[in-house]
Amino acid sequence: MRVHSNNSLLRRSENPRNAFFSYPQFVPYFLSCVMEEINPWQTLESQEKYDNNWIRLTEHQVINPSGGKGIYGEVHFKNLAIGILPLDENHNTWLVGQYRYPLKAYSWEIPEGGGPLDEDPIESAKRELLEETGMSAKHWREIQRMHLSNSVSDELSIIYVATHLSQGTATPEETEQLVVKKLPFQEVYQMVLDGNITDSMSVAAILKAKLMMLNQEL
Repeated sequence: MRVHSNNSLLRRSENPRNAFFSYPQFVPYFLSCVMEEINPWQTLESQEKYDNNWIRLTEHQVINPSGGKGIYGEVHFKNLAIGILPLDENHNTWLVGQYRYPLKAYSWEIPEGGGPLDEDPIESAKRELLEETGMSAKHWREIQRMHLSNSVSDELSIIYVATHLSQGTATPEETEQLVVKKLPFQEVYQMVLDGNITDSMSVAAILKAKLMMLNQEL
């Protein structure tokens, strides 16, 4: 008997039942539940490499799940990542355009910003929407939580839909040079499909909102 798994073969002389413990796709459900609760990494030593008001970078000396020694760089974010999808009664929304320094490229996004870890995230969302677009909303609904880059950081994002909008005056931070434009939601959805919106929070928010609309939940 031969069982193909990760380009490996189970020889005839081996007991096929052992494959459940030798090959990942054959792990029984009960065992996978146990594995979810076990941390297979061992930390030997940790050293802070960099720290500022927004992030902290730590290098860990580790033993990895296969038993080998190595290093693991971890970025701790000192704020939540907050995203807001504003929708008016005609399903128009607003995008914010800005140049993203790490990408060396211009990016169209939903209104976004950082929220202190010790602050109610809804208050952070209200502040960011007002700062970037000048709008306030009567109704707020959380639609998504997501980790933005969980292989290297602990950054958590919380995304809201804001409705029953009223227009005021935007007050962006002095480091921000923003362009705000109002578009039909369907056009923004098409921008995601066409790859013209690549910001992860924006993509998740727009796709989740579209699904909710199709299910008549929004």
